[in-house]
Amino acid sequence: MVHRKNGPAVLYGAECAVPVEVAASYRARTRGLLGRDGIAGALLLTPASGVHTFRMRFPIDVAYLGRDFRVLAVRTMRPGRLGRPRLRARHVLEAEAGAMAGWGVRPGVRLRLEAAEPVNPAPHPGGDVTG
Repeated sequence: MVHRKNGPAVLYGAECAVPVEVAASYRARTRGLLGRDGIAGALLLTPASGVHTFRMRFPIDVAYLGRDFRVLAVRTMRPGRLGRPRLRARHVLEAEAGAMAGWGVRPGVRLRLEAAEPVNPAPHPGGDVTG
């Protein structure tokens, strides 16, 4: 599934399911991971073929994905770097440095993206709980 909306999703195909935040709008892609101190899971920029780490606070792993979500390349980038765009890349996956190796995201692996179920907290049976 190619996700065309911003929001939560889950990435499958590596060695585990990875929670993903999809950045599909121009504004969300431009903001990316700027101003954050980290990320739980990953950020998928779509469409995208390259990234930079200017004004970022931490090093990241970057996976360049083809149209079919096959991993073309994986790189670790320190803050303040400009990554070369990949001509065949249609999506870019970003995560904290070292995360992708632990997830099994490497060149040749085909990933699958599915929309995440919305999280609606169940109401407490006793109503509002105040302490």
